[in-house]
Amino acid sequence: MLTGMTDKKRRDEIIIQYTPLVKNVAERIVSRLPNHVNKDDLISVGIIGLISALKKFDETKNVPFATYARFRIQGAILDELRSRDYVSRSARNKAGKLESAFTILQGKLERYPTDEEVSDFLGISVDEYYKLLDETRGVYILSTDNLAPDYCDKYCTYDILEKMNQSNPYSILAHNELKEILKTSIDSLSLKERLVLSLYYYEELTLKEIGMVMELTESRICQIHSQAILKLKSRLKKNRYDKLV
Repeated sequence: MLTGMTDKKRRDEIIIQYTPLVKNVAERIVSRLPNHVNKDDLISVGIIGLISALKKFDETKNVPFATYARFRIQGAILDELRSRDYVSRSARNKAGKLESAFTILQGKLERYPTDEEVSDFLGISVDEYYKLLDETRGVYILSTDNLAPDYCDKYCTYDILEKMNQSNPYSILAHNELKEILKTSIDSLSLKERLVLSLYYYEELTLKEIGMVMELTESRICQIHSQAILKLKSRLKKNRYDKLV
């Protein structure tokens, strides 16, 4: 029984049991952040999110505790990162230039631009473009700002929790009005980009693990991930849904 838990010993046992989940969530998030962000700090915040999940979990809602806990852990970490404003102004400015380039080029080409087309538009080499992607890593880590205020305490199904997972572009597929838009956008990505998104969001691998699977460096996987999100963002921007990715 978890609902209304007051037994400290049992609570501590559950915290120990789910600490690996906290570490997994923290590692997945920190791999997309600037190097100065400390993973142990995120784990500490994640533990607070886990404790919050224990206090607020309601078994009568028929949602697995692990599902609810993951949402609470991730939400706590993302909210902490948002409050810190961990991304520099320089990185945000560079990200803005990238977003603008993708939006303009996609409008002109009526397709996603290639690496060469983006770098030419920006007046830089392809290697410099990849470096720019590295420098803007973490800009697209999202908060829970767009959630309806009653979502967290009125969850009722796994699908609703999936809709709330703001860092997962695939979760938007649960919204009927966006289903076809995002499906088409994802299908238009390169095979490599689709694979990275699938392994990260569906299989829940870390970027390092994805790199091992695809025989690429973690840095390159991060670049591919950032580029895929930029492409989705530019496509959805035309439909006023760009803040969701």
